[in-house]
Amino acid sequence: MTHPGYTRRRFLTHTGAFTVGTAAFGLAGCGGSGSSTAAPTIIASESERPKLPYGFQIGDIADGRAVVWARSDRPARMRVEFDTTESFLNPRQVIGPTATEASDFTSRIELTGLPSGEKIFLRVAYDSATDLKIGSELATGSFRTLPSPDGKRPVRFVWSGDTAGQGWGINTGFGGMKIYEAMRKRQPDFFVHSGDNIYADGPISAEVKAENNRIWKNIVTPEVSKVAETLNEFRGRYRYNMMDENICRFNAEVPQIWQWDDHEVTNNWSASKDLSADTRYTEKNIQTLIARGKQAFLEYAPMRWGDQPESQRVYRRIPYGPLLDVFVLDMRSYRGPNSTNLQAVESDASAFLGATQVKWLKDSLSQSTATWKVIAADMPIGLHVPDGKDANGTARWEAIANGNDGVPLGREIEIAGLLRDIKSIKNVVWITADVHYCAAHYYDSAQAQFTDFSPFWEFVAGPLNAGTFGPNALDATFGPQLKFQKAPPTGQTNLSPFAGFQFFGEVNIDPQTKAFTIDLRDLEGVSVYSNTLPPAA
Repeated sequence: MTHPGYTRRRFLTHTGAFTVGTAAFGLAGCGGSGSSTAAPTIIASESERPKLPYGFQIGDIADGRAVVWARSDRPARMRVEFDTTESFLNPRQVIGPTATEASDFTSRIELTGLPSGEKIFLRVAYDSATDLKIGSELATGSFRTLPSPDGKRPVRFVWSGDTAGQGWGINTGFGGMKIYEAMRKRQPDFFVHSGDNIYADGPISAEVKAENNRIWKNIVTPEVSKVAETLNEFRGRYRYNMMDENICRFNAEVPQIWQWDDHEVTNNWSASKDLSADTRYTEKNIQTLIARGKQAFLEYAPMRWGDQPESQRVYRRIPYGPLLDVFVLDMRSYRGPNSTNLQAVESDASAFLGATQVKWLKDSLSQSTATWKVIAADMPIGLHVPDGKDANGTARWEAIANGNDGVPLGREIEIAGLLRDIKSIKNVVWITADVHYCAAHYYDSAQAQFTDFSPFWEFVAGPLNAGTFGPNALDATFGPQLKFQKAPPTGQTNLSPFAGFQFFGEVNIDPQTKAFTIDLRDLEGVSVYSNTLPPAA
């Protein structure tokens, strides 16, 4: 079915012609010179005007910079205005690239020279590629720039993962993906999406039977009705999510930091994934699916990236003022094949982050001067995440843990080396998603089989709008102690959002005490767990 009664979002302003100010102070954007540009003046029919069917996104904010992403419905040139006042008394304008079919009509502009500690108001539009005087409606929103260097402003961010998984898509009768509205109401400075931004391998049907014989009714588009194989089907998954009103409101107000995991391509993928027995796929070449999935991810993620491989890395550091650095990991692209994960020596087969990424993380952490260093991982360290069995009937593993409960083996060797080498670095906290429930784990070297590391916390949150599972067993190698978890009752799996087991995490850093307070919040934004960590001396 198509989107029923699809209305313009409340943050869109319908307008014809309008006047803009001149660009100023070091604005950057492909095709933008910083000079005054004439505003659209032609009153055109709706069919002639470009459209922004999905509003816009803000991403990867940094010192004086922010990425603004949008998608047109036809070839059109992107235009962004911004100001520090909602009335746009002195707007600055950036002219961006022309969105074309080659990028599925997506484009982005990077704003530069932004003042710190300010609220920035945005107006985003497209001008027709055939007549620049014909412009789209304006999409409006706002965000906060990085705190000023004095660090006097509190920091708040949220994180979670797993959107539209296991067939639980947009149900307007339920209120759509309303956990995004719960996160928006918390007014975070930014959001970390911990992976599984889409479920390329999870078909969405018009109706799904949920627990207690309830019927979950989905909006369905052709691209989500089967597993994604073509580039358009991968792209269509991202377009689908942005049909949700909650996500569109959220995107216009909350800057995002995206990472990816397996479902952006297919379940539990690595470069050696074998799809020969999966009858859902006619395209069996995993490298082809990876290439298409990555292209769609890069096109739709509000990240800054360029044409060179180095600029298309998912792993990166996001500095957020004197109180916080966020280190975004990629636990998917550089791993060896899923296996019994019991190799006695480190090798390409046991790689998880890969040597280059591990070195980058060690170096980046050691160079960080921020009070808190948050490692955003797309998978947990100590939880069992199974991936069936091998030909001999031995358990195969998708994440780091291997169920051995002893000295580090397989992928654990790489993580042991990382933990050992960063043990002198203070105030390191891990956040993650993936397992579709929420939990708090304290990794205690005094309780571990491998002891050469400093104790640390790992917090798990999710899913956002997907089936709920768990809880998973803990592996004793690194001594994780379960401090809290909230998961479905024993024996119940793949619970729908009806059941309420959808979770996100929230972090607040106090500028005076520098304390790090973590809350795990439910579908309504209610805290189900809270813990305050004092900074190390």
